[in-house]
Amino acid sequence: MKREILITSDGSSTIHLPDWNEQYHSKNGSINETYHVFIKSGLQQVAADKVAILEIGFGTGLNCFITYLEAQKEIDYVGVEAYPVTTEEVEKMNFIKVLKAEKEQDAFYKIHEVSWEEKQQISLHFSLTKRKQFFEDIEDENVFDLIYFDAFGARVQPQLWTEEIFLKMFNALKENGILVTYSAKGSVRRAMQALGFTVERLPGPPGKREMLRARKITTQNP
Repeated sequence: MKREILITSDGSSTIHLPDWNEQYHSKNGSINETYHVFIKSGLQQVAADKVAILEIGFGTGLNCFITYLEAQKEIDYVGVEAYPVTTEEVEKMNFIKVLKAEKEQDAFYKIHEVSWEEKQQISLHFSLTKRKQFFEDIEDENVFDLIYFDAFGARVQPQLWTEEIFLKMFNALKENGILVTYSAKGSVRRAMQALGFTVERLPGPPGKREMLRARKITTQNP
């Protein structure tokens, strides 16, 4: 499938798939989307001193890198990706420049260069495990405090937004764990709710009216 580098509205890059008219990050700003959806609405809502994060759709590594930059606590990060981006594509991403993160450029490249399937230390307080895996093969149970659900949209890959997949997400989360996603589709919200998630509709990032945040709450207060 043809892949192109696209500059989004906030000046940051993404990978565009013209055959699908789909991209890895929002055309309205790759970096803005990550901060709004995954950092502000996700990471900053987790109270634990050590945070275990699962990213569904590791892609360009942008969400991982910004989490690394913004982390105020110990992070154990797991990124799942069935089709890793190439070294050439990584080198064309301008995230370091736009984020003014030149002092951390070694960490960005380390995120992409470390081997898959093994936990790696990016820094003293940030570990990363990259798993080359289809989402339907995820079998984690009660492991994660937070899930970044950043799969391609339901328009092009509806099979990734089903009750079957969200059941795997529900099982993977710890009690009171959070899932955040840029999507606000009614079918996605209903699929989550059918499995027991408590779902909020929140204001979306630039270019989107709403997004979703779901919590796994299985025990009720008396």
